Amino acid sequence: MNGLIIKYNELTAEQFILLWESVWGKGPSPEQTELAMKNTLFRLSVWDNDRIVGMARMIGDMGLCYYIKDVVVIPEYQHKDVGKMMINELLKFINDNGVSGTDIFVELCAMPDKIGFYEKFGFSSNEAQRLRIMYRVE
Repeated sequence: MNGLIIKYNELTAEQFILLWESVWGKGPSPEQTELAMKNTLFRLSVWDNDRIVGMARMIGDMGLCYYIKDVVVIPEYQHKDVGKMMINELLKFINDNGVSGTDIFVELCAMPDKIGFYEKFGFSSNEAQRLRIMYRVE
C-alpha cells in the first residue's frame, strides 16, 4: 500500500492497547503494557498518515532465540500486505542483529486461520502444544 510508513521502537502503551482492543477485545493494563514496551527487544508500528494501523514486536535473548509477539493489523487494513511488511521487518531485525553464520530459533504463536500466512515466510508447525496459564499476581 502506498503511503504507509513504519516507525521503529516508538510504539507507546496507549497505541498498543488501542490496536490490541481493535482485534482481540479488552487489553492489558497500562502499567503492564508500559513495562512490556520498555522490555521489548524491537517494536514497530505501521501508520497511514496519522493513523496507526498495525503493530508487532520481538522478544528474546538476541543470541539463540527470538519470539514474534502481538502482530496486529486493524480489520480494515488486513489482507493489504501490512502484516507482510511487519514480518519482513522483524526478520530483517534478526538478520541485522543475530550472530553471522549461525541458525537462530524464531518462534511465534498463531491462530489456526493465520497459519497459512506465516507458512509463506517459512514458519512451520510441529506436534508441540502451546501451554499457558493466566497467573494472577497478588
